[in-house]
Amino acid sequence: MKPEIIVTTRDFERLIALVDSLPPSAGCEGLLGELGRAELVDGDEVPPAVVTMNSTVRFTLGNSGEEFCMTLVYPREAGDQTISVLSPVGSALLGLAVGSSIEWAGPKGPLLVKVLDVVYQPERDGGGGLSPMGTVPGSLAGTTDIAD
Repeated sequence: MKPEIIVTTRDFERLIALVDSLPPSAGCEGLLGELGRAELVDGDEVPPAVVTMNSTVRFTLGNSGEEFCMTLVYPREAGDQTISVLSPVGSALLGLAVGSSIEWAGPKGPLLVKVLDVVYQPERDGGGGLSPMGTVPGSLAGTTDIAD
């Protein structure tokens, strides 16, 4: 059973617009599935331990427990220390709370993703939806897939 997820209405609207602007792909299908089951809340109502767009999150992958600390971003912002919401791990992280885990289909088989900490969340930390670098979320181009 998948854990409950929470997504802000702002993130939901931006992500739907992003998916609508792209050709169909498996990454989009996974993200749309998550958005379809998410509880939607206003930004000022999102719990502080939930992964939102532009949150910096510490998480583990797989049974090895390999740990990462990355910022969940829109594809255009993907690069070092960031992960695109369209990547398998990025879609899995969206809306999860600290302590939650989810099994997600990755390019090399199922991935177990577990959230250890939300180091930065723009809604909690006064960023108003901005990334820690202070940039406005972008829309198109590149993805990061740390599972490759």
